[in-house]
Amino acid sequence: MADVATLALLAGLMILLGVASSKFSARFGVPVLVLFMTVGMLAGSDGPGGIPFGDYDLANGLASILLALILFDGGLRTTADSLRASWKPALVLSTIGVAITSLITGVAAAYILDVPLLYGLLLGAIVGSTDAAAVFSVLRTSKIKLPERVSGTLEVESGANDPAAILFTIGLIEIITGGAGSAADLARLFAMQFGVGSVAGVAVGLAGAWVIDRVQLESPGLYPVLATAIGILSFGLTAVIGGSGFLAVYLTGVVLGNRQIVFRTGILQFHDAAAWLAQMGLFVMLGLLSFPSRLPQIAPAALLVALALIVVARPVAVVASVLPFRYKWREVVFMSWVGLKGAVPVTLATFPLMRGVEHGALIFDVVFFVVVVSTITQGWSMPVVAAWLGLARPADPSPPLTVEINALRHVDGEIVEYTVAPSARVAGQRLRDLALPDGCLVTLLVRDEQVIMPRGGTALRPGDHVFMAMRKGLVPLVDRLFDPYAETPALEPGLELVFHQRTTIGQLHRFFGIPGPTWSTDALGTLVEKAAGAAARHGPFALEPAPGEEDFVLLRYVGVEEGESAIQRLSD
Repeated sequence: MADVATLALLAGLMILLGVASSKFSARFGVPVLVLFMTVGMLAGSDGPGGIPFGDYDLANGLASILLALILFDGGLRTTADSLRASWKPALVLSTIGVAITSLITGVAAAYILDVPLLYGLLLGAIVGSTDAAAVFSVLRTSKIKLPERVSGTLEVESGANDPAAILFTIGLIEIITGGAGSAADLARLFAMQFGVGSVAGVAVGLAGAWVIDRVQLESPGLYPVLATAIGILSFGLTAVIGGSGFLAVYLTGVVLGNRQIVFRTGILQFHDAAAWLAQMGLFVMLGLLSFPSRLPQIAPAALLVALALIVVARPVAVVASVLPFRYKWREVVFMSWVGLKGAVPVTLATFPLMRGVEHGALIFDVVFFVVVVSTITQGWSMPVVAAWLGLARPADPSPPLTVEINALRHVDGEIVEYTVAPSARVAGQRLRDLALPDGCLVTLLVRDEQVIMPRGGTALRPGDHVFMAMRKGLVPLVDRLFDPYAETPALEPGLELVFHQRTTIGQLHRFFGIPGPTWSTDALGTLVEKAAGAAARHGPFALEPAPGEEDFVLLRYVGVEEGESAIQRLSD
Protein backbone atom coordinates (compact mmCIF):
# COMPACT_ATOMS: atom_id res chain seq x y z
CA MET A 1 0.00 0.00 0.00
CA ALA A 2 2.90 2.35 0.80
CA ASP A 3 4.28 1.92 -2.73
CA VAL A 4 0.89 2.73 -4.24
CA ALA A 5 0.53 5.79 -2.00
CA THR A 6 4.03 6.97 -2.92
CA LEU A 7 3.28 6.48 -6.61
CA ALA A 8 0.03 8.44 -6.27
CA LEU A 9 1.87 11.22 -4.43
CA LEU A 10 4.54 11.44 -7.13
CA ALA A 11 1.95 11.35 -9.92
CA GLY A 12 -0.06 14.13 -8.29
CA LEU A 13 3.02 16.28 -7.77
CA MET A 14 4.17 15.79 -11.36
CA ILE A 15 0.73 16.66 -12.74
CA LEU A 16 0.67 19.80 -10.58
CA LEU A 17 4.15 20.73 -11.83
CA GLY A 18 2.99 20.11 -15.39
CA VAL A 19 -0.04 22.37 -14.98
CA ALA A 20 2.10 25.06 -13.34
CA SER A 21 4.65 24.81 -16.15
CA SER A 22 1.88 25.43 -18.70
CA LYS A 23 1.19 28.78 -16.99
CA PHE A 24 4.91 29.56 -17.10
CA SER A 25 4.95 28.64 -20.78
CA ALA A 26 2.02 30.94 -21.59
CA ARG A 27 3.69 33.86 -19.81
CA PHE A 28 7.28 33.52 -21.03
CA GLY A 29 6.78 31.78 -24.38
CA VAL A 30 8.77 28.65 -23.53
CA PRO A 31 7.27 25.61 -25.31
CA VAL A 32 5.23 23.69 -22.79
CA LEU A 33 6.60 20.39 -24.14
CA VAL A 34 10.11 21.40 -23.07
CA LEU A 35 8.86 22.16 -19.59
CA PHE A 36 7.04 18.82 -19.31
CA MET A 37 10.19 17.05 -20.47
CA THR A 38 12.29 19.02 -17.99
CA VAL A 39 10.02 17.91 -15.17
CA GLY A 40 10.65 14.30 -16.22
CA MET A 41 14.42 14.83 -16.47
CA LEU A 42 14.53 16.36 -12.99
CA ALA A 43 12.48 13.48 -11.60
CA GLY A 44 14.56 10.82 -13.38
CA SER A 45 17.56 8.81 -12.29
CA ASP A 46 20.00 11.59 -13.21
CA GLY A 47 17.95 14.30 -11.49
CA PRO A 48 17.17 15.17 -7.88
CA GLY A 49 14.07 12.98 -8.02
CA GLY A 50 16.18 9.86 -8.56
CA ILE A 51 13.33 7.79 -10.04
CA PRO A 52 14.89 4.90 -12.01
CA PHE A 53 13.05 4.23 -15.26
CA GLY A 54 14.66 2.31 -18.10
CA ASP A 55 11.97 -0.11 -19.28
CA TYR A 56 11.91 0.74 -22.99
CA ASP A 57 9.23 -1.83 -23.83
CA LEU A 58 6.86 -0.36 -21.22
CA ALA A 59 7.73 3.18 -22.31
CA ASN A 60 7.03 2.31 -25.93
CA GLY A 61 3.63 0.84 -25.11
CA LEU A 62 2.57 3.72 -22.86
CA ALA A 63 3.83 6.29 -25.34
CA SER A 64 1.79 4.70 -28.11
CA ILE A 65 -1.45 4.88 -26.09
CA LEU A 66 -0.82 8.46 -24.97
CA LEU A 67 0.08 9.54 -28.49
CA ALA A 68 -3.11 7.89 -29.77
CA LEU A 69 -5.17 10.06 -27.38
CA ILE A 70 -3.35 13.19 -28.58
CA LEU A 71 -3.90 12.28 -32.22
CA PHE A 72 -7.57 11.53 -31.56
CA ASP A 73 -8.08 14.96 -30.04
CA GLY A 74 -6.20 16.55 -32.96
CA GLY A 75 -8.48 14.74 -35.39
CA LEU A 76 -11.60 15.89 -33.54
CA ARG A 77 -10.49 19.51 -34.08
CA THR A 78 -9.49 19.19 -37.75
CA THR A 79 -12.29 20.69 -39.81
CA ALA A 80 -13.47 19.21 -43.08
CA ASP A 81 -12.69 22.50 -44.86
CA SER A 82 -9.12 22.41 -43.58
CA LEU A 83 -8.75 18.79 -44.65
CA ARG A 84 -10.11 19.46 -48.14
CA ALA A 85 -7.77 22.42 -48.60
CA SER A 86 -4.61 20.66 -47.47
CA TRP A 87 -4.82 16.87 -47.82
CA LYS A 88 -2.94 16.65 -51.12
CA PRO A 89 0.20 18.59 -50.11
CA ALA A 90 0.02 17.04 -46.63
CA LEU A 91 -0.03 13.55 -48.16
CA VAL A 92 3.06 14.31 -50.27
CA LEU A 93 4.83 15.81 -47.25
CA SER A 94 3.97 12.80 -45.10
CA THR A 95 5.48 10.34 -47.60
CA ILE A 96 7.97 11.84 -50.05
CA GLY A 97 8.81 14.63 -47.62
CA VAL A 98 9.62 12.15 -44.85
CA ALA A 99 11.80 10.14 -47.24
CA ILE A 100 13.78 13.21 -48.33
CA THR A 101 14.19 14.45 -44.75
CA SER A 102 15.31 11.02 -43.56
CA LEU A 103 17.81 10.56 -46.39
CA ILE A 104 19.53 13.94 -46.05
CA THR A 105 19.59 13.80 -42.25
CA GLY A 106 20.81 10.19 -42.30
CA VAL A 107 23.74 10.89 -44.61
CA ALA A 108 24.73 13.90 -42.50
CA ALA A 109 24.39 11.90 -39.25
CA ALA A 110 26.60 9.08 -40.56
CA TYR A 111 29.35 11.57 -41.39
CA ILE A 112 29.00 13.66 -38.22
CA LEU A 113 28.76 10.72 -35.78
CA ASP A 114 31.31 8.62 -37.69
CA VAL A 115 29.03 5.56 -37.83
CA PRO A 116 28.24 3.28 -40.80
CA LEU A 117 25.78 4.73 -43.31
CA LEU A 118 22.96 2.34 -42.36
CA TYR A 119 23.07 3.53 -38.74
CA GLY A 120 23.05 7.15 -39.86
CA LEU A 121 20.06 6.45 -42.12
CA LEU A 122 18.31 4.75 -39.18
CA LEU A 123 18.75 7.90 -37.10
CA GLY A 124 17.49 9.98 -40.03
CA ALA A 125 14.40 7.78 -40.36
CA ILE A 126 13.65 8.14 -36.65
CA VAL A 127 13.69 11.96 -36.77
CA GLY A 128 12.30 12.27 -40.30
CA SER A 129 8.62 12.78 -39.41
CA THR A 130 6.92 15.87 -38.03
CA ASP A 131 5.52 15.08 -34.60
CA ALA A 132 1.76 15.40 -34.08
CA ALA A 133 1.93 15.96 -30.32
CA ALA A 134 4.42 18.81 -30.76
CA VAL A 135 2.54 20.43 -33.67
CA PHE A 136 -0.87 20.29 -31.99
CA SER A 137 0.57 21.61 -28.72
CA VAL A 138 2.47 24.54 -30.24
CA LEU A 139 -0.39 25.55 -32.54
CA ARG A 140 -2.75 25.44 -29.56
CA THR A 141 -0.59 27.48 -27.15
CA SER A 142 1.06 29.94 -29.56
CA LYS A 143 -1.80 32.50 -29.28
CA ILE A 144 -1.71 33.20 -33.02
CA LYS A 145 -3.94 32.15 -35.88
CA LEU A 146 -2.36 31.00 -39.13
CA PRO A 147 -3.90 30.80 -42.61
CA GLU A 148 -6.19 27.78 -42.65
CA ARG A 149 -4.34 26.07 -45.51
CA VAL A 150 -0.98 26.37 -43.72
CA SER A 151 -2.18 25.19 -40.32
CA GLY A 152 -4.23 22.44 -41.97
CA THR A 153 -1.22 21.19 -43.93
CA LEU A 154 0.93 21.02 -40.80
CA GLU A 155 -1.78 19.28 -38.78
CA VAL A 156 -2.71 16.71 -41.42
CA GLU A 157 0.95 16.06 -42.27
CA SER A 158 1.84 15.42 -38.64
CA GLY A 159 -1.19 13.17 -38.20
CA ALA A 160 -0.48 11.12 -41.33
CA ASN A 161 3.31 10.78 -41.54
CA ASP A 162 3.83 8.07 -38.94
CA PRO A 163 3.41 5.14 -41.39
CA ALA A 164 6.37 6.34 -43.48
CA ALA A 165 8.55 6.96 -40.42
CA ILE A 166 7.68 3.56 -38.93
CA LEU A 167 8.29 1.83 -42.28
CA PHE A 168 11.74 3.36 -42.75
CA THR A 169 12.71 2.71 -39.11
CA ILE A 170 11.57 -0.92 -39.05
CA GLY A 171 12.99 -1.60 -42.53
CA LEU A 172 16.45 -0.30 -41.62
CA ILE A 173 16.47 -2.19 -38.32
CA GLU A 174 15.62 -5.39 -40.20
CA ILE A 175 18.42 -4.74 -42.71
CA ILE A 176 20.94 -4.01 -39.93
CA THR A 177 20.00 -7.11 -37.92
CA GLY A 178 19.95 -9.33 -40.99
CA GLY A 179 16.24 -10.10 -40.87
CA ALA A 180 15.14 -7.95 -43.78
CA GLY A 181 12.79 -9.29 -46.38
CA SER A 182 12.62 -8.26 -50.00
CA ALA A 183 11.74 -4.84 -51.36
CA ALA A 184 8.31 -6.25 -52.10
CA ASP A 185 7.87 -7.09 -48.41
CA LEU A 186 8.71 -3.53 -47.41
CA ALA A 187 6.35 -2.13 -50.05
CA ARG A 188 3.62 -4.44 -48.76
CA LEU A 189 4.30 -3.23 -45.20
CA PHE A 190 3.91 0.41 -46.29
CA ALA A 191 0.73 -0.34 -48.24
CA MET A 192 -0.73 -2.13 -45.22
CA GLN A 193 0.25 0.65 -42.83
CA PHE A 194 -1.14 3.44 -44.96
CA GLY A 195 -4.01 1.68 -46.75
CA VAL A 196 -5.42 -0.30 -43.85
CA GLY A 197 -4.87 2.64 -41.50
CA SER A 198 -6.86 4.98 -43.77
CA VAL A 199 -9.75 2.61 -44.47
CA ALA A 200 -10.05 1.34 -40.90
CA GLY A 201 -9.85 4.85 -39.42
CA VAL A 202 -12.66 6.20 -41.59
CA ALA A 203 -14.79 3.04 -41.19
CA VAL A 204 -14.50 3.01 -37.38
CA GLY A 205 -15.26 6.74 -37.33
CA LEU A 206 -18.46 6.32 -39.34
CA ALA A 207 -19.54 3.32 -37.28
CA GLY A 208 -18.69 5.16 -34.07
CA ALA A 209 -20.76 8.20 -35.08
CA TRP A 210 -23.71 5.90 -35.82
CA VAL A 211 -23.38 4.26 -32.39
CA ILE A 212 -23.06 7.54 -30.49
CA ASP A 213 -26.14 8.95 -32.22
CA ARG A 214 -28.33 5.96 -31.45
CA VAL A 215 -27.25 4.56 -28.10
CA GLN A 216 -29.22 5.75 -25.07
CA LEU A 217 -26.77 6.01 -22.15
CA GLU A 218 -27.87 6.61 -18.59
CA SER A 219 -25.48 9.50 -17.95
CA PRO A 220 -24.31 12.29 -20.30
CA GLY A 221 -20.82 11.82 -18.87
CA LEU A 222 -20.60 8.43 -20.56
CA TYR A 223 -20.67 9.87 -24.09
CA PRO A 224 -17.10 11.24 -23.94
CA VAL A 225 -16.00 7.90 -22.50
CA LEU A 226 -17.72 6.11 -25.38
CA ALA A 227 -15.93 8.37 -27.88
CA THR A 228 -12.60 7.59 -26.19
CA ALA A 229 -13.31 3.89 -26.42
CA ILE A 230 -14.06 4.25 -30.13
CA GLY A 231 -10.76 6.06 -30.68
CA ILE A 232 -8.70 3.50 -28.76
CA LEU A 233 -10.58 0.68 -30.53
CA SER A 234 -9.65 2.23 -33.88
CA PHE A 235 -6.00 2.40 -32.84
CA GLY A 236 -5.83 -1.14 -31.45
CA LEU A 237 -7.91 -2.87 -34.12
CA THR A 238 -5.95 -1.29 -36.95
CA ALA A 239 -2.60 -2.13 -35.39
CA VAL A 240 -3.66 -5.76 -34.84
CA ILE A 241 -4.58 -6.24 -38.52
CA GLY A 242 -1.35 -4.65 -39.73
CA GLY A 243 -2.27 -1.01 -40.37
CA SER A 244 -1.07 2.22 -38.83
CA GLY A 245 -2.97 2.69 -35.61
CA PHE A 246 -1.75 6.29 -35.36
CA LEU A 247 -3.17 7.21 -38.76
CA ALA A 248 -6.39 5.34 -38.03
CA VAL A 249 -7.09 7.02 -34.70
CA TYR A 250 -6.43 10.45 -36.24
CA LEU A 251 -8.87 9.80 -39.09
CA THR A 252 -11.46 8.40 -36.69
CA GLY A 253 -11.22 11.67 -34.78
CA VAL A 254 -11.62 13.66 -38.02
CA VAL A 255 -14.79 11.75 -38.91
CA LEU A 256 -16.35 12.12 -35.45
CA GLY A 257 -15.34 15.77 -35.17
CA ASN A 258 -17.09 16.68 -38.41
CA ARG A 259 -20.35 14.86 -37.65
CA GLN A 260 -23.21 16.41 -35.70
CA ILE A 261 -23.16 13.73 -33.04
CA VAL A 262 -25.04 14.10 -29.78
CA PHE A 263 -23.15 15.63 -26.85
CA ARG A 264 -20.51 16.82 -29.32
CA THR A 265 -19.44 19.80 -27.20
CA GLY A 266 -18.99 17.65 -24.10
CA ILE A 267 -16.91 15.16 -26.10
CA LEU A 268 -14.63 17.94 -27.38
CA GLN A 269 -14.16 19.44 -23.92
CA PHE A 270 -13.43 16.05 -22.38
CA HIS A 271 -10.81 15.21 -24.97
CA ASP A 272 -9.20 18.62 -24.70
CA ALA A 273 -8.47 17.76 -21.05
CA ALA A 274 -7.50 14.18 -21.96
CA ALA A 275 -5.04 15.42 -24.61
CA TRP A 276 -3.42 17.81 -22.14
CA LEU A 277 -3.05 15.04 -19.58
CA ALA A 278 -1.71 12.60 -22.21
CA GLN A 279 0.71 15.21 -23.50
CA MET A 280 1.90 15.92 -19.99
CA GLY A 281 2.37 12.25 -19.15
CA LEU A 282 4.04 11.48 -22.48
CA PHE A 283 6.74 14.13 -22.26
CA VAL A 284 7.33 13.65 -18.55
CA MET A 285 7.85 9.94 -19.25
CA LEU A 286 10.23 10.69 -22.12
CA GLY A 287 12.16 12.95 -19.76
CA LEU A 288 12.36 10.09 -17.27
CA LEU A 289 13.86 7.87 -19.99
CA SER A 290 16.71 10.27 -20.68
CA PHE A 291 20.10 10.44 -19.04
CA PRO A 292 21.09 14.13 -18.94
CA SER A 293 24.59 13.23 -17.74
CA ARG A 294 25.25 11.57 -21.12
CA LEU A 295 24.11 14.54 -23.20
CA PRO A 296 27.12 16.90 -22.81
CA GLN A 297 29.51 14.44 -24.43
CA ILE A 298 27.35 14.03 -27.53
CA ALA A 299 26.05 17.61 -27.60
CA PRO A 300 28.43 19.06 -30.26
CA ALA A 301 27.79 16.24 -32.75
CA ALA A 302 24.06 16.10 -31.95
CA LEU A 303 23.78 19.85 -32.46
CA LEU A 304 25.29 19.50 -35.95
CA VAL A 305 22.78 16.73 -36.72
CA ALA A 306 19.95 18.99 -35.53
CA LEU A 307 21.23 21.83 -37.75
CA ALA A 308 21.42 19.51 -40.76
CA LEU A 309 17.84 18.42 -40.09
CA ILE A 310 16.36 21.87 -39.39
CA VAL A 311 18.32 24.05 -41.80
CA VAL A 312 18.88 21.69 -44.75
CA ALA A 313 16.79 18.51 -44.77
CA ARG A 314 13.38 19.91 -43.78
CA PRO A 315 13.49 22.94 -46.15
CA VAL A 316 14.57 20.77 -49.11
CA ALA A 317 11.79 18.28 -48.35
CA VAL A 318 9.12 20.99 -48.05
CA VAL A 319 10.14 22.77 -51.26
CA ALA A 320 10.23 19.50 -53.20
CA SER A 321 6.87 18.37 -51.79
CA VAL A 322 4.67 21.48 -51.96
CA LEU A 323 6.14 23.18 -55.04
CA PRO A 324 3.35 21.90 -57.36
CA PHE A 325 0.59 23.19 -55.03
CA ARG A 326 1.22 26.92 -55.50
CA TYR A 327 1.90 27.98 -51.96
CA LYS A 328 3.19 31.50 -51.42
CA TRP A 329 6.90 31.67 -50.75
CA ARG A 330 6.22 32.96 -47.21
CA GLU A 331 4.10 29.88 -46.50
CA VAL A 332 6.82 27.58 -47.85
CA VAL A 333 9.44 29.25 -45.65
CA PHE A 334 7.20 28.93 -42.60
CA MET A 335 6.40 25.25 -43.18
CA SER A 336 10.11 24.62 -43.76
CA TRP A 337 10.87 26.02 -40.33
CA VAL A 338 8.03 24.33 -38.43
CA GLY A 339 9.07 20.70 -38.79
CA LEU A 340 8.69 20.06 -35.09
CA LYS A 341 10.06 16.92 -33.48
CA GLY A 342 8.67 15.46 -30.29
CA ALA A 343 7.29 12.24 -28.86
CA VAL A 344 7.27 10.08 -32.01
CA PRO A 345 11.06 10.29 -32.66
CA VAL A 346 11.87 9.51 -29.03
CA THR A 347 9.39 6.62 -29.10
CA LEU A 348 10.87 5.28 -32.36
CA ALA A 349 14.35 5.64 -30.84
CA THR A 350 13.42 2.92 -28.35
CA PHE A 351 13.07 0.41 -31.23
CA PRO A 352 16.85 -0.06 -31.75
CA LEU A 353 17.31 -0.45 -28.00
CA MET A 354 14.60 -3.11 -27.79
CA ARG A 355 16.17 -4.98 -30.72
CA GLY A 356 19.71 -4.68 -29.35
CA VAL A 357 20.97 -2.74 -32.37
CA GLU A 358 24.59 -1.59 -32.15
CA HIS A 359 24.92 2.14 -31.40
CA GLY A 360 21.35 2.04 -30.08
CA ALA A 361 22.18 4.08 -26.97
CA LEU A 362 24.04 6.66 -29.07
CA ILE A 363 21.07 6.95 -31.47
CA PHE A 364 18.65 7.40 -28.55
CA ASP A 365 20.75 10.14 -26.93
CA VAL A 366 21.23 12.02 -30.20
CA VAL A 367 17.51 11.77 -31.04
CA PHE A 368 16.59 13.06 -27.59
CA PHE A 369 18.99 15.99 -27.98
CA VAL A 370 17.61 16.78 -31.45
CA VAL A 371 14.05 16.76 -30.09
CA VAL A 372 15.00 19.18 -27.30
CA VAL A 373 16.71 21.51 -29.80
CA SER A 374 13.73 21.32 -32.18
CA THR A 375 11.08 22.05 -29.55
CA ILE A 376 13.10 24.93 -28.05
CA THR A 377 14.19 26.65 -31.26
CA GLN A 378 11.34 25.88 -33.65
CA GLY A 379 8.56 25.72 -31.06
CA TRP A 380 9.58 28.91 -29.27
CA SER A 381 10.22 30.89 -32.45
CA MET A 382 7.13 29.82 -34.38
CA PRO A 383 5.03 32.90 -33.47
CA VAL A 384 8.01 35.17 -34.18
CA VAL A 385 8.67 33.62 -37.60
CA ALA A 386 4.96 33.68 -38.49
CA ALA A 387 4.75 37.37 -37.58
CA TRP A 388 7.97 38.18 -39.49
CA LEU A 389 6.56 36.47 -42.59
CA GLY A 390 3.23 38.26 -42.23
CA LEU A 391 1.26 35.03 -41.77
CA ALA A 392 0.10 35.42 -38.18
CA ARG A 393 -2.77 37.32 -36.71
CA PRO A 394 -3.70 37.45 -33.05
CA ALA A 395 -5.88 34.61 -31.89
CA ASP A 396 -9.38 35.46 -30.81
CA PRO A 397 -9.37 36.72 -27.19
CA SER A 398 -11.62 33.90 -26.12
CA PRO A 399 -12.94 31.09 -28.30
CA PRO A 400 -16.71 30.73 -28.55
CA LEU A 401 -18.09 28.41 -25.88
CA THR A 402 -21.01 26.36 -27.08
CA VAL A 403 -23.54 25.00 -24.59
CA GLU A 404 -25.79 22.32 -26.02
CA ILE A 405 -29.44 22.85 -25.24
CA ASN A 406 -30.13 19.12 -25.02
CA ALA A 407 -27.16 16.85 -25.42
CA LEU A 408 -29.18 13.66 -25.56
CA ARG A 409 -31.37 14.48 -28.56
CA HIS A 410 -30.99 16.15 -31.93
CA VAL A 411 -32.18 19.65 -31.14
CA ASP A 412 -31.59 22.31 -33.78
CA GLY A 413 -30.28 24.88 -31.33
CA GLU A 414 -27.25 25.93 -29.32
CA ILE A 415 -26.27 28.59 -26.81
CA VAL A 416 -22.97 30.16 -27.84
CA GLU A 417 -20.79 32.51 -25.83
CA TYR A 418 -18.71 35.13 -27.65
CA THR A 419 -16.18 37.65 -26.36
CA VAL A 420 -16.32 41.02 -28.14
CA ALA A 421 -12.92 41.86 -29.62
CA PRO A 422 -12.01 45.57 -30.03
CA SER A 423 -11.97 45.22 -33.83
CA ALA A 424 -15.05 42.99 -34.11
CA ARG A 425 -17.89 44.17 -36.33
CA VAL A 426 -20.26 44.32 -33.36
CA ALA A 427 -18.00 46.46 -31.14
CA GLY A 428 -19.79 49.72 -30.34
CA GLN A 429 -22.99 48.62 -32.07
CA ARG A 430 -26.43 48.61 -30.46
CA LEU A 431 -28.20 45.27 -30.49
CA ARG A 432 -31.08 46.63 -32.59
CA ASP A 433 -28.58 47.60 -35.30
CA LEU A 434 -26.93 44.18 -35.65
CA ALA A 435 -29.39 42.84 -38.25
CA LEU A 436 -29.45 39.41 -36.63
CA PRO A 437 -31.15 36.69 -38.69
CA ASP A 438 -34.38 35.11 -37.50
CA GLY A 439 -33.62 32.20 -35.20
CA CYS A 440 -30.88 34.10 -33.35
CA LEU A 441 -31.37 35.95 -30.05
CA VAL A 442 -29.02 37.65 -27.56
CA THR A 443 -30.06 36.16 -24.23
CA LEU A 444 -27.49 37.48 -21.74
CA LEU A 445 -24.64 39.98 -21.50
CA VAL A 446 -21.84 39.90 -18.91
CA ARG A 447 -19.70 43.04 -18.49
CA ASP A 448 -17.09 43.55 -15.77
CA GLU A 449 -18.54 40.73 -13.66
CA GLN A 450 -22.03 42.25 -13.92
CA VAL A 451 -25.01 40.66 -15.63
CA ILE A 452 -26.84 42.96 -18.05
CA MET A 453 -30.25 42.12 -19.43
CA PRO A 454 -30.00 42.89 -23.16
CA ARG A 455 -32.32 45.42 -24.77
CA GLY A 456 -32.44 46.90 -28.24
CA GLY A 457 -30.53 50.00 -27.16
CA THR A 458 -27.75 48.07 -25.37
CA ALA A 459 -24.39 48.74 -27.05
CA LEU A 460 -21.71 46.06 -27.08
CA ARG A 461 -18.29 46.99 -25.72
CA PRO A 462 -14.91 45.28 -26.18
CA GLY A 463 -14.50 42.58 -23.56
CA ASP A 464 -18.22 41.92 -23.19
CA HIS A 465 -19.30 38.29 -22.96
CA VAL A 466 -22.37 37.77 -25.13
CA PHE A 467 -24.56 34.67 -24.82
CA MET A 468 -26.68 33.94 -27.87
CA ALA A 469 -29.30 31.27 -28.57
CA MET A 470 -29.50 30.26 -32.21
CA ARG A 471 -30.20 27.48 -34.66
CA LYS A 472 -27.06 25.45 -35.44
CA GLY A 473 -26.99 26.38 -39.11
CA LEU A 474 -26.63 30.06 -38.23
CA VAL A 475 -23.46 29.65 -36.14
CA PRO A 476 -20.94 30.22 -39.01
CA LEU A 477 -22.84 33.34 -40.09
CA VAL A 478 -23.00 34.81 -36.58
CA ASP A 479 -19.33 33.89 -35.93
CA ARG A 480 -18.47 36.52 -38.56
CA LEU A 481 -19.93 39.27 -36.36
CA PHE A 482 -17.43 38.55 -33.59
CA ASP A 483 -14.40 37.43 -35.63
CA PRO A 484 -12.70 40.50 -37.17
CA TYR A 485 -10.74 38.32 -39.58
CA ALA A 486 -13.53 36.03 -40.76
CA GLU A 487 -13.87 35.52 -44.48
CA THR A 488 -17.10 36.07 -46.36
CA PRO A 489 -19.29 32.98 -45.79
CA ALA A 490 -19.70 30.61 -48.70
CA LEU A 491 -23.13 30.92 -50.31
CA GLU A 492 -24.75 27.95 -51.99
CA PRO A 493 -27.67 28.22 -54.44
CA GLY A 494 -30.91 27.57 -52.59
CA LEU A 495 -29.60 28.98 -49.29
CA GLU A 496 -32.42 30.69 -47.38
CA LEU A 497 -32.03 33.32 -44.67
CA VAL A 498 -34.77 35.23 -42.85
CA PHE A 499 -34.30 38.81 -41.60
CA HIS A 500 -36.59 41.46 -40.14
CA GLN A 501 -38.11 43.68 -42.81
CA ARG A 502 -36.42 46.81 -41.43
CA THR A 503 -32.95 45.30 -42.01
CA THR A 504 -31.09 47.26 -44.68
CA ILE A 505 -28.94 46.05 -47.56
CA GLY A 506 -26.02 48.03 -46.13
CA GLN A 507 -26.29 46.21 -42.80
CA LEU A 508 -26.27 42.80 -44.50
CA HIS A 509 -23.10 43.72 -46.37
CA ARG A 510 -21.24 45.30 -43.42
CA PHE A 511 -22.00 42.56 -40.93
CA PHE A 512 -22.22 39.39 -43.02
CA GLY A 513 -20.48 40.15 -46.32
CA ILE A 514 -23.67 39.49 -48.27
CA PRO A 515 -23.26 41.23 -51.66
CA GLY A 516 -24.55 44.78 -51.74
CA PRO A 517 -23.37 48.37 -51.25
CA THR A 518 -22.40 49.27 -47.67
CA TRP A 519 -24.07 52.68 -47.95
CA SER A 520 -27.46 51.39 -49.00
CA THR A 521 -30.30 52.29 -46.63
CA ASP A 522 -32.90 50.33 -48.59
CA ALA A 523 -34.88 48.17 -46.18
CA LEU A 524 -35.72 44.61 -47.22
CA GLY A 525 -39.42 45.22 -46.51
CA THR A 526 -39.41 48.28 -48.78
CA LEU A 527 -37.88 46.29 -51.66
CA VAL A 528 -40.52 43.59 -51.25
CA GLU A 529 -43.33 46.18 -51.23
CA LYS A 530 -42.00 47.77 -54.43
CA ALA A 531 -42.17 44.37 -56.13
CA ALA A 532 -45.99 44.48 -55.74
CA GLY A 533 -46.45 40.84 -54.88
CA ALA A 534 -43.71 39.44 -57.11
CA ALA A 535 -40.36 38.22 -55.81
CA ALA A 536 -38.06 41.24 -55.50
CA ARG A 537 -34.48 40.91 -56.73
CA HIS A 538 -31.34 42.34 -55.23
CA GLY A 539 -27.95 41.12 -56.36
CA PRO A 540 -27.83 37.35 -56.24
CA PHE A 541 -30.86 37.20 -53.90
CA ALA A 542 -34.58 36.83 -54.44
CA LEU A 543 -36.62 38.56 -51.71
CA GLU A 544 -40.16 37.66 -50.67
CA PRO A 545 -42.31 37.73 -47.52
CA ALA A 546 -41.34 34.99 -45.10
CA PRO A 547 -44.11 32.36 -44.85
CA GLY A 548 -46.04 32.81 -41.63
CA GLU A 549 -43.82 35.70 -40.51
CA GLU A 550 -45.56 39.03 -41.14
CA ASP A 551 -42.61 41.28 -40.24
CA PHE A 552 -39.85 39.19 -41.83
CA VAL A 553 -38.38 38.80 -45.30
CA LEU A 554 -36.98 35.61 -46.84
CA LEU A 555 -33.71 35.92 -48.79
CA ARG A 556 -33.07 33.08 -51.22
CA TYR A 557 -29.65 32.87 -52.87
CA VAL A 558 -30.17 32.22 -56.59
CA GLY A 559 -26.64 32.53 -57.96
CA VAL A 560 -24.03 35.01 -59.09
CA GLU A 561 -24.82 35.12 -62.81
CA GLU A 562 -28.44 36.07 -62.30
CA GLY A 563 -27.36 38.40 -59.52
CA GLU A 564 -25.05 40.38 -61.78
CA SER A 565 -27.90 41.25 -64.15
CA ALA A 566 -30.13 42.05 -61.17
CA ILE A 567 -27.53 44.46 -59.76
CA GLN A 568 -27.36 46.16 -63.15
CA ARG A 569 -31.15 46.55 -63.23
CA LEU A 570 -31.19 48.08 -59.77
CA SER A 571 -28.42 50.55 -60.64
CA ASP A 572 -30.31 51.56 -63.77
